[in-house]
Amino acid sequence: QVQLVEPGGGLVQPGGSLRLSCAGSGSWFSISAMNWYRQAPGNQRELVALITNSGGTNYADSVKGRFTISRDNAKNTVYLQMISLKPEDTAVYYCKWTIYVTRWQNANDYWGQGTQVTVSS
Repeated sequence: QVQLVEPGGGLVQPGGSLRLSCAGSGSWFSISAMNWYRQAPGNQRELVALITNSGGTNYADSVKGRFTISRDNAKNTVYLQMISLKPEDTAVYYCKWTIYVTRWQNANDYWGQGTQVTVSS
């Protein structure tokens, strides 16, 4: 079984910075992609950023240029560095990994518990 834990989150002023992390535990054959989603009350959950196992990245237009996704394979951890934060960034942020548990099975999605990020003065 795979478990993702998201420490961090918190309150930050507009224009400030925050780094989220997501650490995975368990066993798997390989990781297809690591993703960050967010969901504000009353809104749909949206994909914020992703990184593939080859290192390719992609970002939502709303965060491009301000957010950076990265990973540390040795620590089984993915990060989301957020700068120039805006009130519109306020949401619960979720980590999701797409993982091949074995080499002969289809990939499965695993979610972190979510962490609250609030941007307010």
